[in-house]
Amino acid sequence: MYYLMSTVWSFLFGYLVGAIPFGVICGRIYGISIFEHGSGNPGATNVLRVLGKKQGYSVFALDAAKGLVAVLFINVLGDTFLCYVGLFGALIGHSFSVFIKFRGGKGVATLIGGLSLLVPLPLLSALIVWLLVFYITKYVSLASLCFSFALPIFADVFGLKDHIMALSIFAFLVIFRHRRNIKRLLLRKENRF
Repeated sequence: MYYLMSTVWSFLFGYLVGAIPFGVICGRIYGISIFEHGSGNPGATNVLRVLGKKQGYSVFALDAAKGLVAVLFINVLGDTFLCYVGLFGALIGHSFSVFIKFRGGKGVATLIGGLSLLVPLPLLSALIVWLLVFYITKYVSLASLCFSFALPIFADVFGLKDHIMALSIFAFLVIFRHRRNIKRLLLRKENRF
């Protein structure tokens, strides 16, 4: 019963942290609704496009901090599974925030923040993949998809087999959140950065 309650509380804590809509808050500070500009997504990429680099990078850092905080605080329980539950909660919260009618971003920044503590080497390797794909194609969405695919692969490469299932679930969530981008990529209608 204790472990079940710890799992539930880890998810709820992660969800509430992840649900803080920094992109929306940033937009309101500058007098706009981020949902009505650019792609309409409240994530860091759209904030950068609409408001500029300073605001976009700030939102990225804050969104990454949500994943970091979720894992960092739950880590005091000394259980990797609970850390992943908390990070999953943060991703769900970021993607379907109760504070903005269950809308949200794609979750990549939040995922990066949490994984920086859990699997730093696979994360760093996957980020290199992101950079290479983005540099070659200028598609943020395609780079993010390749990044998510690479995470479980690099976990296997580095012998972190206990982490592969969780990273595969995260990859699926990122892919699901990019489903409209995938359609636009296939139709060659996706916007380059």
